[in-house]
Amino acid sequence: MSTSAIEIEIPLAQSVRVTEDTLHVDLSDGRTISVPIAWYPRLLHAAPDERQGWRLIAESTTTRRKRRAR
Repeated sequence: MSTSAIEIEIPLAQSVRVTEDTLHVDLSDGRTISVPIAWYPRLLHAAPDERQGWRLIAESTTTRRKRRAR
């Protein structure tokens, strides 16, 4: 039985938006992840201007890892 490696590109966060009740993260593959800020108590209790004071802390390169095909 032979196996081959599959390259998986892990999408990076490109932008972040915080609304009154939701945190939105736009990913490099076009998807957007949205979660309630209630999941993050510091965001929930922050003032609106504090919610806008964010910065992305991530590498600008894509990380790839190999995975075996089944």
